Amino acid sequence: MTPRPRHLLDFEGWTLERLTALLDNADTMNQVLERPVKKVPALQGLTVCTAFFENSTRTRISFELAARRMSADVVSFAAGNSSVSKGESLRDTIEVLTAYKVDAYIVRHAAAGAAHLVARYSGKPVINAGDGRRAHPTQALLDAYTVRQEFGTLEGKTIAIIGDIRHSRVARSNAELLPKLGAKVVLCGPATLLPADLAALPGVTLTTNPREAVRGAHAVMALRLQSERMSGGYLGSLQEYADTYQVNERLLAEAEAGAIVLHPGPMNRDLEISADTADSERSRVLKQVENGQAVRMSVLYHLLVGRE
Repeated sequence: MTPRPRHLLDFEGWTLERLTALLDNADTMNQVLERPVKKVPALQGLTVCTAFFENSTRTRISFELAARRMSADVVSFAAGNSSVSKGESLRDTIEVLTAYKVDAYIVRHAAAGAAHLVARYSGKPVINAGDGRRAHPTQALLDAYTVRQEFGTLEGKTIAIIGDIRHSRVARSNAELLPKLGAKVVLCGPATLLPADLAALPGVTLTTNPREAVRGAHAVMALRLQSERMSGGYLGSLQEYADTYQVNERLLAEAEAGAIVLHPGPMNRDLEISADTADSERSRVLKQVENGQAVRMSVLYHLLVGRE
């Protein structure tokens, strides 16, 4: 097998062989989570730091539970309650935490590339839990795992991702990962929210037509409109957006029979996704949340246990 990457900052250096092994191992971690005692000693004696410089609920809880399920000690760092609010630099913060004998970092930051800097400053394994608009690799992994769980493979599958592509690190990571696993990705949104440079990625196509995007799709992912990242009039109105791009049963009639619906959360119901679709039998939104823990356990195992 190819050498094991030291970090998960994005998917550069992650081969199909390594990605498949990671997803296969998530099956084992899901079995652990079905036991009465949901814990294994794989990371016993190691300290994992969740360093979140940006707000998060789902991702942070999922990572902290994943580390604790594997018997790691967890140090939880929140920038708003730290010396960062007093002007301390990212480098100084990480060097202080590393002096406390932290063994690995899980990092979320509003600035693209911040996780790379943490890897440089700490010299420890780093998992990127979201950096700016650039990448959110574990979300893409759990999305891929959920589709594979449903269909048995991603080879030959089409995944349509609809919404605010411009501001979505989830969309970018999925566009990088899914074609590596044999899937086709169609990115769709208003032209103002659809960066043309993503069309250069292998296995990725762009369209502003949502019906064209979902035609033949096996999975359809709705993305949240990220109002906190927008400025400059990207949309005419929210109602206009919902009328055209909302993922609902009418739109899904164009997809493959048996197509599933995904959303990375949090959802704006009846904006980017209709409430009845979010709660329908085809929705796998809560399954994504559930799978996130197993996938993140697998990532921690691959980066920290039994390195060659």
